[in-house]
Amino acid sequence: MSGSAEVVRVAMWSGPRNISTAMMRAWENRGDCAVSDEPLYAHYLDRTGLDHPAREEVIADGDTDWRRVVDALLGPAPGGAAVWYQKHMTHHLLPHMDHEWIVGLRNVLLIRDPREVVASYVKSRATVAADDIGLPQQVALYDELCAAGSPPPILDAGDFLRAPEPHLHALCDWLGIPFTERMLRWPPGRRDSDGIWAPHWYAQVWESTGFEAPMEKEISLSGAAAEVAEECRPHFERLHGLRMRMG
Repeated sequence: MSGSAEVVRVAMWSGPRNISTAMMRAWENRGDCAVSDEPLYAHYLDRTGLDHPAREEVIADGDTDWRRVVDALLGPAPGGAAVWYQKHMTHHLLPHMDHEWIVGLRNVLLIRDPREVVASYVKSRATVAADDIGLPQQVALYDELCAAGSPPPILDAGDFLRAPEPHLHALCDWLGIPFTERMLRWPPGRRDSDGIWAPHWYAQVWESTGFEAPMEKEISLSGAAAEVAEECRPHFERLHGLRMRMG
């Protein structure tokens, strides 16, 4: 499980219904960066048996052996790129998987208010549980990385969208790579790098050409959805208090 030490491997750990795909667009548009879209998704669906949109296509198109996926993520970057942005979902880290390999990446956590996440999630899924939106796993991963001496920076999606350029500047400085304004704008449309599930989830990103300022929305949750958002609130508040702050 060893690869080229020169490659800057950026592992962005998010939950669903965040700005992780737009972030992937920004990194891919740098010109020196390869991207990987949720490489552990096929293993996650195969192992859990969950019925997600395009489930069988995702499993057939991906690799269901998580160890092989990890070997690839720590190996040569696609196309010999100097930077490799790996878009990950923390809920794809299932309990049977070891995490030693994660310390070899430059890890970043991407968080979003759980009420916003849940409100978006239940538009596409009939049910939701706390583990589905990744916040408990993000807290656990944060503690693991801190214990290993590698505390990850934390980006809050709302903060980021209000000031994407300074956040990206700060993140690039932390990574030791140059910032480029190419990260702020990109051509619309689908990409070969998009996961096979993209038609079910990426319509808004396909229309985008850059990061859009957050819109204030009235969010109304009830029943189990409200309970999940409330259950995840302490996890979010803890990470939010540790987030990267601009200004």
